[in-house]
Amino acid sequence: MNRRDFLKQAVVVGATLSTSSLNAFAFGPRSLERRGATKKVIIIGAGLAGLSAAYELTQAGHDVTVIEARTRPGGRVHTLRDPFPDGLYAEAGAARIPNHHHFTLKYVELFGLTLDPFEPTSLPSVYHVRGKRIRVTPGQRVEWPYDLTAEERTLGINGMRQKYIWSILGEVGDVTDPNWPPPDVLRKYDQMNRSDFWRSRGASPEAVALLSVGGIDDRVETWSTLFMLRNQALNRKLNRYYKIRGGNDLLPKAFAVRLSEKIHYAAPVVRIEQSAQAVKAVFLRAGAYHTLAGDYLICAVPFTVQKNIEVAPAFSVEKQRAIEQLPYLSASKIFLQSKRRFWAAEGQSGFAKTDLPISQVWDVTYKQPSKRGILQAFPISLHSRRVTGMTEQERINFALDQVEMIYPSMREHFEGGVTKCWDEDEWARGVGAYYKPGQFSSLLPHVARPEGRIHFAGEHTSVWIDAWMQGALESGNRVAREVNSAL
Repeated sequence: MNRRDFLKQAVVVGATLSTSSLNAFAFGPRSLERRGATKKVIIIGAGLAGLSAAYELTQAGHDVTVIEARTRPGGRVHTLRDPFPDGLYAEAGAARIPNHHHFTLKYVELFGLTLDPFEPTSLPSVYHVRGKRIRVTPGQRVEWPYDLTAEERTLGINGMRQKYIWSILGEVGDVTDPNWPPPDVLRKYDQMNRSDFWRSRGASPEAVALLSVGGIDDRVETWSTLFMLRNQALNRKLNRYYKIRGGNDLLPKAFAVRLSEKIHYAAPVVRIEQSAQAVKAVFLRAGAYHTLAGDYLICAVPFTVQKNIEVAPAFSVEKQRAIEQLPYLSASKIFLQSKRRFWAAEGQSGFAKTDLPISQVWDVTYKQPSKRGILQAFPISLHSRRVTGMTEQERINFALDQVEMIYPSMREHFEGGVTKCWDEDEWARGVGAYYKPGQFSSLLPHVARPEGRIHFAGEHTSVWIDAWMQGALESGNRVAREVNSAL
């Protein structure tokens, strides 16, 4: 798909937002023009947030240095290749690019990368719920094994979403407005969790259970209704996903090539100091401490990592509270290599949603040129934490037992597996931030706010939070504008 087609779709989706946000939404971010003298900027983190900020500031003529704890760029964009044969690869981190994510599409086009569809749109997928395996063809009416009301059975899943969620999104307002949420929306939905919201809209307990399949169970994780509504408003018209041909890590690698010597790898930052005139970052490399001074500093790491960096003088009480209390979702990926893509030979998509602990199944090798394939299990929340406590072989067996129920013959064709648990990654400690009830009032105003000469980027600081590459890239562009405009 070319950019013209993407922009047509973006305009359609953008029409659901306010007129004031449509131009930026449809046509993407603008390039920076340097204001004043060249600034020396230190950026902590070479994920997409730090890389995009560094790229934009460099293009504007500023002196940028990126300090990264890992030995690679990309952060939570991480493509696995080495464990697999035949040139196969799988995304251990961010996997999907929605068709309306304009910041992501901008850089995909800028760096000459190619997009492939993420999944087939015409082949049947599988639901495995209440112990039953249900093969679902697009557009098919399904008799769900849930005790739904007569109206809910007639409505179906999308009809229930329309009634219980989408019908009130106009009330939420323009979630891309920097002043969002308005006080009345904040008061009404900030303290309410997702299940309470659905019930307040008339959803039966069985409807709540069905609508939660393949996602977060509110009995395990408590999510803010306002957080859920903001995500729904952003993605109301989303119905197509893409991925970068060759692996999503080609995007951070493209940034890194252009930034070249500006990035220092294997250099975790341990301390930040600032005064009225300057900032300093102290980092560890090859067993020795080094200090780098600059005019401004951008923290582009998750708050789960930020909380372990010493800061002098200390951040404000509000910022420290946000860093300590903002929760991060636990998520794991278990990849099962198959001798052949038997599901495709049987006319199935290789994708599934389930109420089993593995949550969802994806064919991550769709569109890859090999007869072999890889199915991914995706435990999240409590189930991910359980998986994280297992050995590698226990994780693989755990997923294999459940995938076999969804796609029989998996064991027959199974060749091996590999796993990634983001909780045990010391430079992530989770897959993405979210908000609990009440945290929009207490934390949101302070998450992205600068502290003196120190600015903040990362998906957790963006309206596109939900672990998207879009959120990281948007925040990188925002913080680049902040630093560029700083006096």
